[in-house]
Amino acid sequence: MAETKRVERPLSPHLQIYRPQITSISSILTRISGNGLIVAVVLAVWWLLAAATGDAYFATADAVVRSWFGKLVFLGSIWAVWYHYLAGLRHLYYDAGKGLDIPTAEKLGWACIIGSVVLTVLTVIIL
Repeated sequence: MAETKRVERPLSPHLQIYRPQITSISSILTRISGNGLIVAVVLAVWWLLAAATGDAYFATADAVVRSWFGKLVFLGSIWAVWYHYLAGLRHLYYDAGKGLDIPTAEKLGWACIIGSVVLTVLTVIIL
C-alpha cells in the first residue's frame, strides 16, 4: 500500500485576526432575534393556556410572567420585533439592488441596531 504523506497546514486563524464586521453581526442578530421571539411566544401561549385551565395554574403562570424573568423576556421580545422589522426592511432594500456597497451596508446595519433600541425605548415609554 502506498503511504500517504501528511501535509502540514496552518490552523485557521479564526478570531485571532478576523474582526467581526457590522454586516455579519447584524446577520447574526437577525437570527438571534427571530429565535428569541419563540421564547416570548411560548411564554405568552403558556400564560393563555393557564388562564383557560384554572385559577391555581393561572396564578403560577401569571407569577412567572410578572416576575423579573417574564418582564425581561417581553422587553427582549419588543426589541426583537423592532430589530427583525428593521432588518426585514433593510433586506427589501438589498433585494432592490440598492445599498450593497460596503459603506452603505455598514450604515444600514448600525441603523437597524440603533433604531431598534430607540424604538424599544419609545415603545416602553408609550405603553
